[in-house]
Amino acid sequence: MTDGWQALWLTAQLAAITTAILMVVATPMAWWLANTRSVFRPPIQAIVALPIVLPPTVIGFYLLVLLGPTSTLGGWWVQLTGSTLTFSFSGLVIASCIYSLPFAVQPLQNAFEPLGQAEVEAARTLGASKLDAFFSVVVPMSKPGFINAAVLSFAHTIGEFGVVLMVGGNIPGETRLISIAIYDSVESLDYSTAHSMSAVLLVLAFVTLLGMFLFNRRRAA
Repeated sequence: MTDGWQALWLTAQLAAITTAILMVVATPMAWWLANTRSVFRPPIQAIVALPIVLPPTVIGFYLLVLLGPTSTLGGWWVQLTGSTLTFSFSGLVIASCIYSLPFAVQPLQNAFEPLGQAEVEAARTLGASKLDAFFSVVVPMSKPGFINAAVLSFAHTIGEFGVVLMVGGNIPGETRLISIAIYDSVESLDYSTAHSMSAVLLVLAFVTLLGMFLFNRRRAA
């Protein structure tokens, strides 16, 4: 089970880093989508939502091509660091951010849409800058949206399999995540180990989602 705990710890690190990055990236994107009237809004919404409907293997394949050492981005990374983005933890972070993007953007967009620009403009009449108004007015009023986005991004990253397997492979201690470790245990007919790791993951996911739903229920009461 030592390998399982190592894989779980690596998965938790990946989920935490991915969630932190997504909250920074998804917040301005969701705010723009919630308030813009641009003709580009529908296609951008569709692009953001693609990971929900596309098979993970399709996303994994294109990410493998995009991040590979022969690509522009992958070649630049090799020159900069001397290592490849594919089959590395850094590559997993990029892949996870793209794959979990809609789970961060959509809850935030849903939280921002009822607010609109009125609250920001009211704060600005009192002398606040746009940024000050956003953090002092919009963020507190959208707290459930931020929590939902963070929880869903974290939980979705923990459950990733196809995308991370194609981009990161199965390197113990570097890219071997808990979902891949469970798959390997099943493949080797080690159902006892697979059950232990799956049970830990099941309880973790349940407790995380339960906490989110209880928080939302308390806020609504």
